[in-house]
Amino acid sequence: MVYDQYVAICQPLHYETIMNRGACVQMAASAWISGIPTSTIQTGNIFALTFCGGNMVDQFFCKIPQLLKIACSDSYLGEVVVTSFLLFLGLNCFAFIIVSYVQIFKTVLRIPSEWGRHKAFSTCPPHLIVISLLLCTGIFAYLKPNSSSTSGLDVMVAVLYSVVPPVMNPVIYSMRKKEIKGALRKLTEEKLFKKNKIPDFSQ
Repeated sequence: MVYDQYVAICQPLHYETIMNRGACVQMAASAWISGIPTSTIQTGNIFALTFCGGNMVDQFFCKIPQLLKIACSDSYLGEVVVTSFLLFLGLNCFAFIIVSYVQIFKTVLRIPSEWGRHKAFSTCPPHLIVISLLLCTGIFAYLKPNSSSTSGLDVMVAVLYSVVPPVMNPVIYSMRKKEIKGALRKLTEEKLFKKNKIPDFSQ
C-alpha cells in the first residue's frame, strides 16, 4: 500500500509501468513468503510446549499469547526468539514505511500549486490511519504482559488488527475513484431524500 502511494506521488509518469500486474504479484508473493518463517517459528514453539490446563482459549481464534497462558512448561526462550524475529520483521517494515513517507512528503512539498499539494496530501491520511491502527493494536496485543488487560479488551484488539485493516484497504482504494465517489454520493442523497420526504395527505 505504501509503495503504491510512493510511486503514485513520487513517480506518477511511470506509475503504469512500475505498478503492473507482475509487480503486484511479486509484492503479494513476498508478503506470503515472509509470513512462512514467522508462522513456522511460532508453530514450532507452540508444539514444543506442554499444556496442563484446560483447552478453552479466551479468544475467537488461536492466538499465540492466549495459548501461552494455558501452557505449563517454561516458554521464555521460545518467546524471546519469536518476539525478536517479529520485531526484526516489523522494524524493517516500519523503516520502509517511514522512508517512503519522508520521500512522499518531500515530493508533495515541492509541488508549486496549493491545489496540487492538497490533492496529493489528501490521499495520505487514510493510509496512515490504517497503518497506525495495525501497528498500535499489534504492538499492544503481542508486547503487553499477559495479565495487563481483560479478555474482552484482548478480543477487541484482536478484531482491530486482524479484521479492520484488511477491510479498510479496498475502501480506501475505492474511494479514490471518481465513479465510486459519485455513486456513493448519489446513494446517500437518495436515502436522505426519501427519509426527509414529507408525505402529501391532501390527495
